[in-house]
Amino acid sequence: MRRDVHEASVAAGEAADDGPRARATRVKAHARALGLSRCGIARVERGDPELERMRTWLDRGYAADMDYLARRFVDREDPTRLMPGARSAIVCALHYDTGVPDSRQPRPDGTAWVSRYAWGEDYHQVLGERLRALAARLREELGEGRYLEYVDSSPLPERLLAVCAGIGWVGKNACVIDPELGSYLFLGVLLTDLDLAVDAPVADHCGTCTACLDACPTHAFVEPGMLDARRCIAYWTVERRGEVPEEWSGALGAHVAGCDRCQEVCPWNERRGRPLGTESCFAPRAGWHAPELRALLEVDDAALAERMSHSALRRLRVEGLRRNVLLAAGSSGDTTLCTLVERHLASADAGVARAARWALTRLRTLSPPRPDDRESPT
Repeated sequence: MRRDVHEASVAAGEAADDGPRARATRVKAHARALGLSRCGIARVERGDPELERMRTWLDRGYAADMDYLARRFVDREDPTRLMPGARSAIVCALHYDTGVPDSRQPRPDGTAWVSRYAWGEDYHQVLGERLRALAARLREELGEGRYLEYVDSSPLPERLLAVCAGIGWVGKNACVIDPELGSYLFLGVLLTDLDLAVDAPVADHCGTCTACLDACPTHAFVEPGMLDARRCIAYWTVERRGEVPEEWSGALGAHVAGCDRCQEVCPWNERRGRPLGTESCFAPRAGWHAPELRALLEVDDAALAERMSHSALRRLRVEGLRRNVLLAAGSSGDTTLCTLVERHLASADAGVARAARWALTRLRTLSPPRPDDRESPT
């Protein structure tokens, strides 16, 4: 049964009821009114068996140096540690694919690539505000209940909760895939002590498709749904702090903030007639869709920080983005960037300085040495 038909049926049959199903129907109606693309409800339970897959992922070292994931694993196993008395998880999704061409499309030489999720406004703020507004409406209407919102700000297992809440399934690319909208979804969770009727999970529809696994530029998937962060461009450009090792400096290519390839090739994101996101705040801000490397190298730290403000790019910090841009410059083959790269050789940040040295060495191998680079005659 289609979701809208099911919800209408519940609303008609439970209109006079003030029980879990009627409250859940109200929750979803308010979520839709606030522009949230999806809303589902899951039971808050301790020790879901699916978390064992994450435990295996951690034990194999696939989290790289993201030690915080292991430190707070116990909180993932028991969300009531975050909110004592929590009974239900209201899981909401916001669709952010506005139809702008992805990284596979031709683009001008000398440009870098920023992942789609970071083109527009910071989704933490946008989705967080919607969740707080939803909680305020529920408090006003129901007159009871406690709420606590999370958008990538806690050890909550958002993807697992999204599956339990019927938002979608976890695909082979390790992303939650909605059968209608695809996987370009921001997820947020409202924990509450209200007793709400839960939704049924969505069946896995990946089938035999391996498009995402085959398309990964760095072969980061060790098996379906199991990503080795140590081989992932998104990890090296977003999560990694400090220096990028020699063996990975050239592997990042033009990527300066994340990588979308495993989502771009997913058939669920390419279906004809698939609805697109309507949130204009997620459309690319000026200069972030295929930004020019030269422009990113010319701007000073203060101006770069300003351009990154109100954006998910803030997670990289100025030093991280600067480092990535220098590595992309080295991989570009554009020897006219040498002078701009040289400016960062003496950077106080070790990651930036090392990236500048690597980039300059690589670019100079492509161009004849300048007079002041040659050895003095004896």
